[in-house]
Amino acid sequence: MRGADTACREGDPTYDVRWPWNHDRPLVPGLTCVFRVKDEARNLPWVLPAMLAAVDHVVLVDNGSTDGTPELAQRLADEAGAADRYTGTSYPHRVSRAGSEHLATPPDSVHSLTHFYNWSFAHVPTTYSMKWDGDMALTPDGVGVLRDLSWQLQRSGAVVAVPRHPIVVESESRAWIDLGSRFLEPWIYPMGPEFTYVKAFEWEVREFPPTSERVIAPEGLCIEIKWLDTDELAHWSPDDDFPASRVQRKRREQEVDRAIRSGRGESVEGLHLVEAPAGVHVVDHVLTTWLRERERPLVRRAARFDV
Repeated sequence: MRGADTACREGDPTYDVRWPWNHDRPLVPGLTCVFRVKDEARNLPWVLPAMLAAVDHVVLVDNGSTDGTPELAQRLADEAGAADRYTGTSYPHRVSRAGSEHLATPPDSVHSLTHFYNWSFAHVPTTYSMKWDGDMALTPDGVGVLRDLSWQLQRSGAVVAVPRHPIVVESESRAWIDLGSRFLEPWIYPMGPEFTYVKAFEWEVREFPPTSERVIAPEGLCIEIKWLDTDELAHWSPDDDFPASRVQRKRREQEVDRAIRSGRGESVEGLHLVEAPAGVHVVDHVLTTWLRERERPLVRRAARFDV
């Protein structure tokens, strides 16, 4: 049997990276979504059923949740009739926070974001994979677009960037949605040795050949759910000040968070207050109605944050 492709420096073979193409595990045509999650039970009812309807397979890697996330995820997969298309697994090691902690951690350590991501994506059984977060929910239009992409991308070698629109939930009926900046990040890639993760300054980066076609999905397909009663910047090292040269997106999130908490949300360009009808949760309202009815382009401000 061939050894590990990347052995973790801690010496635990369970968490060595073994890519399927090097270990007689042929990839089948299709698209797999990979979630790396910790304490996302609050968001999963909006996130996971839609994704199970959109892609061929879901891999969910739990990183030490204490709120029942893995159990809820399995139940949602069972209820969706998708248990055979769902893989739940666990990565119990503490992962360094983005920023200076990440920079100081060797890339082959089980505590590295880079190793964590490569280990997670080595579980993908299909020819295409997508990185996704446990707080990112698809609109009904987003489900349709991803379902179509699943077969259109095969053998194309293209990578796909999906715009997402952050919302900050203030209560069940009120939220703020940020349409003042374009958050554009490649999320969907072919599987193969040219498409693995490497270490960058603040976080992990997935490599892809310069010849790869880059496809940009339409706006209005995905929201990123944030909660005003939660510290949404806790996954960053506390001594980082979000240098503008590399992490403009995080500086924007910080600006929005501070403005809403101090009652100045209306003063931030591109930040919109959304109020849901009686009896409808504001997240459902944004996903099913508000975004669909909004005039295009959704984002009119020039600022564009590619990461």
